[in-house]
Amino acid sequence: MKSNQSTALVYSTEAGGRMCPECRAPMAQCRCKELKARVLATDGIVRVSHETKGRKGKGVTVVKGLALDAAALAAVGKQLKTACGTGGTVKDGTIEIQGDHRELVIAALTRQGHVVKRAGG
Repeated sequence: MKSNQSTALVYSTEAGGRMCPECRAPMAQCRCKELKARVLATDGIVRVSHETKGRKGKGVTVVKGLALDAAALAAVGKQLKTACGTGGTVKDGTIEIQGDHRELVIAALTRQGHVVKRAGG
């Protein structure tokens, strides 16, 4: 019989049944959906920088400070990836675009009405 991690059972009298596959807390105490829907507080300025640290020398354009929920942030990330013609990801409230596309990203975000600053070198 195959083990399915997404439906892990807890055989304890105090845990309360099924466990959340993401945070491994009992389903009654899981707050994953609330955390995903939460909008991070920012100062209203979007910062665009270029980083290579921890990526084996490969640079990415990092966008921080967008005060959007997870779904809206993913949509903006998709628009930026399409505008730059490259890949990327959205994680931990930031958008990462592969390569050095700071000028394109700044122009695209400014057209959307955001206050954008170039951060870093």
